[in-house]
Amino acid sequence: MQKEIYVVSCRAEASGLQILMPPDVLSCLWGRMHRLLCPSTRTLFSETGVWEKDYRTENRCRVEEWWHPRIMAQWQKDAANRKKFYVLSMFPYPSGRLHMGHVRVYTISDTIGHFQRMRGHQVLNPMGWDAFGLPAENAAIERGLDPEEWTKSNIQSMREQLDSLGLCFSWDREVSTCLPEYYKWTQYLFVKLFEAGLAYQKEAVVNWDPVDQTVLADEQVDENGRSWRSGALVEQKLLTQWFIKTTNYAKPLLDALADLPEWYGVKGMQANWIGDCTGCYFDFKLKVNGVETGETLSAYSSSPETVFGAAYLAILPSHRLVRGSSSVRPSLEKAFQPGRGEHDPSRKICYVCVCIRPCLWVFLPTGIPDCSEEDLSVARALNLRWTSVLKSDQDGTQTLINSDEFSGLSREEAFNSITQKAREQKVGGHLTSSKLRDWLISRQRYWGTPIPVVHCGSCGSVAVPEEELPVTLPKLPSVTGKGASPLEAAHDWVNCRCPRCKGPARRETDTMDTFVDSAWYYFRYTDPHNPHRPFDRHLADHWLPVDVYIGGKEHAVMHLYYARFLCHFCQDQSLVAHREPFRKLLVQGLIKGQTFKLADNGQYLKRGEIDFTDKEPVALGGGRVEVTWEKMSKSKHNGLDPQEVVQQYGLIIIFTSKYPSLLCLCAFTTSADALPGVLRWQSRLWQLVTKLRGARQLGDVPNPARLKKKELAEAKKIWENKNYAIIEVTSHFTEDFLFNAAISRLMGLTNTLSSATVRVLQHSVEFEEGLASLVMMTAPMAPHLASELWAGLCQIKNPLSPLLLRGGDVLQQAWPTVDPEYLKVPDFVELSVLINNKACGTVTVPLQVSKDTERAQQLILESPLGRELLGERSIKRAILSPRAALINFLVDE
Repeated sequence: MQKEIYVVSCRAEASGLQILMPPDVLSCLWGRMHRLLCPSTRTLFSETGVWEKDYRTENRCRVEEWWHPRIMAQWQKDAANRKKFYVLSMFPYPSGRLHMGHVRVYTISDTIGHFQRMRGHQVLNPMGWDAFGLPAENAAIERGLDPEEWTKSNIQSMREQLDSLGLCFSWDREVSTCLPEYYKWTQYLFVKLFEAGLAYQKEAVVNWDPVDQTVLADEQVDENGRSWRSGALVEQKLLTQWFIKTTNYAKPLLDALADLPEWYGVKGMQANWIGDCTGCYFDFKLKVNGVETGETLSAYSSSPETVFGAAYLAILPSHRLVRGSSSVRPSLEKAFQPGRGEHDPSRKICYVCVCIRPCLWVFLPTGIPDCSEEDLSVARALNLRWTSVLKSDQDGTQTLINSDEFSGLSREEAFNSITQKAREQKVGGHLTSSKLRDWLISRQRYWGTPIPVVHCGSCGSVAVPEEELPVTLPKLPSVTGKGASPLEAAHDWVNCRCPRCKGPARRETDTMDTFVDSAWYYFRYTDPHNPHRPFDRHLADHWLPVDVYIGGKEHAVMHLYYARFLCHFCQDQSLVAHREPFRKLLVQGLIKGQTFKLADNGQYLKRGEIDFTDKEPVALGGGRVEVTWEKMSKSKHNGLDPQEVVQQYGLIIIFTSKYPSLLCLCAFTTSADALPGVLRWQSRLWQLVTKLRGARQLGDVPNPARLKKKELAEAKKIWENKNYAIIEVTSHFTEDFLFNAAISRLMGLTNTLSSATVRVLQHSVEFEEGLASLVMMTAPMAPHLASELWAGLCQIKNPLSPLLLRGGDVLQQAWPTVDPEYLKVPDFVELSVLINNKACGTVTVPLQVSKDTERAQQLILESPLGRELLGERSIKRAILSPRAALINFLVDE
């Protein structure tokens, strides 16, 4: 077994010491050395039973060191036979280093996972690796390495980084798309698509990335005509490619959006991508001079019910039949009449028209004069004849004529009948939009899932049988990334036998787009080790749909569309019961960092290269500096290393903006920054436990009966704030996912508890339960700290609340619930009275009166408080708060 060698931290290197050992042993020894060499290191209550009064850096490090393995172990002991909850974060490409975008996504899923566990759910929070693709292949080429070894090394590195962040994933369900045991089933699903007629190969003009030397789907080309990954200007190239007929599912995918909850604008993005599904494609066999050519063409019609009235078609000069090797190319070239078509300024291409004769049926798309003034104008200009297929009735409706068996039907009836018959005969009829295209999945690269098809001279394209899957990638001596597919060079692998006739054949040498791998990974997590099928239906039906799916907004169109498509297909194949894979979706924008660049040439600068002495920063070498907020990037020197943040601030989870808007993180150098503020809040939590433990050490046995009226009112306020916090935080964790608002509410409860008097600490159960609820609600976001706080809280002297007698760690506790008494509607309420925005007292009024400004004003004026403070004053206006029991009188001074 290969052993890895690690070097101890730079502090040891600076002293001339270099230690080589595995990281787990190193971590353990370093902790012991630190405690031996630093006598001032503070003790930990869970370890020694001694509670430190202050929460300092030493405590924090010890808390994390102690609780990290224990929390991980607890997570693995998930109880079955409970209601499921599937929280899923989009799996990463294993680049080798985590960035802050990863950290944000995975801390959100970790928080939700802990929260749902405390609510009694069986939680699935898996992690895996989107491991195929161009970046790994390109990186391996640059370094002269095998893409497989490079990828596996990066996976190991990132797995250790995730573990160091204290995140609890269901690692027993880990998947990696580059492993044969995974991509065997990617190939299986491709074969299912092939057998259903949804995976097909055709010659097409495609987008070619000259840098990455591969084909790009339309959606992978930006508005400037550049590759989404390499940034190169995309070229047009004619190649034989594999497609998946996603257009057949356009209408179901569009309609299903209505049944999904709000997706933060993503539903609109999905709908816009699909378009209005008002027409369909028909498949037509092409004849020339009465002889079938073997060509089958798909043509879009915006009015399928009038297809019998088609007069012509319009095709682009770049169409494969004109540019490719088709046998009908000469016939079509003769039929071209350039300059007669509509000019499309967005594409700078003129459309051309071709007459439809009995010997030449092509609809790409159809021109139907009965339905369009434009089609009518073109047909007349070309002196074409056509058949009218619509008859207008006196009531304004239209009926079909000259349309064979569909004559006499209304347009609506004919629309349904014609498209249904086309679907039954498998010649089209699936409603889609005119702009949506089928999914191009061919890639001319090595590091991807091989397409499980062989090409036989006798049988044509034949799918590899299931029992012969997976078709594994062959080992190549080198990969250059240039020219044709690298798999062409693997002659022993390419040359094979046809599964059908056993004659000589050649394997397909294109690999699949990585979006195919990620279109079904959420299924595999439910049954990751199944060697017999991609997943067991019973398990998939149990866990799906994913309850909360978390990821970047850049995947809001392509990945989600493909994943939804595949789920719809799997339901049609009776592989699963659910049609939609995801219930709630949390998408995030960019994480931005403060960015510095020279104003004259745009060169990005590091913070250390800038002089901040004056009001305006300048470069140390001279030159004005522009300060902006841009997407975090190594090249822009504006990123943050998550591990460096953890070393400085600890394993804390923080959300500094309203989800899901942009999150801006600076270098955390000023007192106003968010992370130090949260550290101060954590210190205040520690102080609350310290205060309660101290109050219970004073000698008096806690006795709520000893509280006086004012102290009882104080305890009631704590009780009310506790229940209000439980309602608000629970809502933020389940409905709107505004985690910053949840933290704000917990800080509010912290303030209430911090202001409690010593006697309330000594004798009230309300303080105990308020603090216990606060620690439990903090646990999903700061599990290590909350675990230690809970340990100290449960060991206080003479506890009053049964919450502290349950046993178990904080993450094993049930999520706090609202006291039933708090939910009861009171008959009377205390209405706070303000005069010119200054609090003056309270008046008890009936609940209904507290919602009526005139009646509330009258009762207050009749009360002793009102007579004393308002009797002789001129009231300009009374404002009754709609959210709180409060009325404000504006009076003349």
